[in-house]
Amino acid sequence: MNDRCQSPDSGHSHQSHHSGGHSHGHSHTHGLARAGARHRGRLAAAFAILFVFMVVELVVGLATGSLALLSDAGHMVTDVAGLGMALAAIGLADRHAAGEAAARPGRTFGLYRLEILAALANAVLLFGVAGYVMVEAVRRFGDAPEINSGPMLVAAVFGLVANLVAFALLRDGSKESINVEGAYLEVLADTVGSVGVIVGALVMRATGWTWVDPAVGVAIGLWVVPRTWRLAGQALRILIQAAPQDLDLDALARDLGGIGGVVDVHDLHVWTLTSEMDVASAHLMISNGQDAHAVLDGARTLLQERYGIAHATLQVEPEDHKGCDDVTW
Repeated sequence: MNDRCQSPDSGHSHQSHHSGGHSHGHSHTHGLARAGARHRGRLAAAFAILFVFMVVELVVGLATGSLALLSDAGHMVTDVAGLGMALAAIGLADRHAAGEAAARPGRTFGLYRLEILAALANAVLLFGVAGYVMVEAVRRFGDAPEINSGPMLVAAVFGLVANLVAFALLRDGSKESINVEGAYLEVLADTVGSVGVIVGALVMRATGWTWVDPAVGVAIGLWVVPRTWRLAGQALRILIQAAPQDLDLDALARDLGGIGGVVDVHDLHVWTLTSEMDVASAHLMISNGQDAHAVLDGARTLLQERYGIAHATLQVEPEDHKGCDDVTW
């Protein structure tokens, strides 16, 4: 938030300084270095691999009637959909970063939030697939159909290979982008799922126990749920503009207040726009006669070097200014 206010009686004009808007010529380069964009090639490769094996698992799962294989294929469908959404979100955000925002100036933060929406959509898809598999498994426990475990085993092995390749492609990016992390978690779930299907097929071939198939389906669903819950929580936390979990707001306020000439810090807000892009705004009250440019530069350096916040809107106010701390929300 950056409210505008003027003091009718102080004799000082109010100035709102942006952390890059004064004569030192600071610049902002968000989109070109975004984590998601750096891993677009790996996302595309994982998408292609998983799409092919998704079709294989769906066809074989339907042909054999294996719920475990259909469960694994269902998760692979969400992988492919999630990767597709991730790629689309990154592409749209980069179009903004490349200059398209000039044609649509109303989108002041561009399309960066699409990455977070895609991650949330991935979580919703995973919840849906897990729910369906568990409901269908309960129905099958009382009357488990005969399963042709041979094709089921072959398809699961090929699915495991595909997931391992995609897992390796996405591992590094998952540490930097919540969108890539969503796809990575889905692939991780599928990797475990493929192992479960292989084990289930081997057990059925050895014992003839048909109930193993729905049991494996339930196990895959239960394994996925807590990880999906965490991903959804991260996305929702960003969407409601909560402060980053690893940020100590009190410490940040103290550090800003410790800059020479600053006598008060208020209206401090920090939120995450998208992966690796935290944003801050604050009002810094300075003693009369203090050089606002020095305070602004000091605050900008502190935010960027100590807290990793490169985009900040800082409103610098003289000590005798009145009215800027009257906001009640």
